[in-house]
Amino acid sequence: MKLCPLCSGSSGNATYIEAGSARLLIDAGLSCKRITELLSKIGVDPRQLSAILITHEHVDHVRGVNILSKKYDLPVYANADTWSMLKAPLKDVAPKNVCVFESDRDFYLAGARVLPFSVPHDAIHCVGFTVSAAGHKVGVCTDLGHVDARILSILSGCDLLLFEANHDVDMLMAGNYPYLLKKRILSGIGHMNNDDCGKALVKLHETGVKNVILGHLSKENNHPALAMVAVRAALEEAGIAEDMQIAIAAREEPTGVFEIV
Repeated sequence: MKLCPLCSGSSGNATYIEAGSARLLIDAGLSCKRITELLSKIGVDPRQLSAILITHEHVDHVRGVNILSKKYDLPVYANADTWSMLKAPLKDVAPKNVCVFESDRDFYLAGARVLPFSVPHDAIHCVGFTVSAAGHKVGVCTDLGHVDARILSILSGCDLLLFEANHDVDMLMAGNYPYLLKKRILSGIGHMNNDDCGKALVKLHETGVKNVILGHLSKENNHPALAMVAVRAALEEAGIAEDMQIAIAAREEPTGVFEIV
């Protein structure tokens, strides 16, 4: 299996996953042209894609979906609630390419097992994904306000996990965001902060998760070094810092192709 965060942040999100014969794009939050350029940097032609999977309807996750699907005849998968919000933005997706999955129920794409699982976020019905093939599992879980036992159980045993470390609380509170926006981000349906990310990773380590990419870092309210320090502090306190590999997803470029063998 292979996973590559093509871009990650409030300006746009897209993740490429290769699982057996499945070639999946989770979200396409930049223009079709830019997504195509990013895929080409890792040697992937959009025509090779099996499908686009959508986490939720926010523009930084769907900006390029309409044209990508139309240009390359790609199936687009989302739950019914999310599709209800995307009728206008994705109006050019051919009817045969409108695919509806049921959240919290797995399905198969080109031999890969895909599980879309509900997460708490201020969208109509946001999901994360796990993708499994050949005895391995990867997870993509960003855009959520908190984790609970159900989410931890779903992500347990991931060989590689893209996980949200959106903001530093002090930076957010001292910044220029309006009060209501700060309140939304800090809420249980907003975004995960660095410290809570670290605490969740300690629990996930107990299930066998040892390779993590921190994603969806805020440009205004976080910094890669801050996120790394906070997460490392939690791991060190638990005595597992040397047993978990941490990378950080780049905002506008492919972070690298992570391969699981």
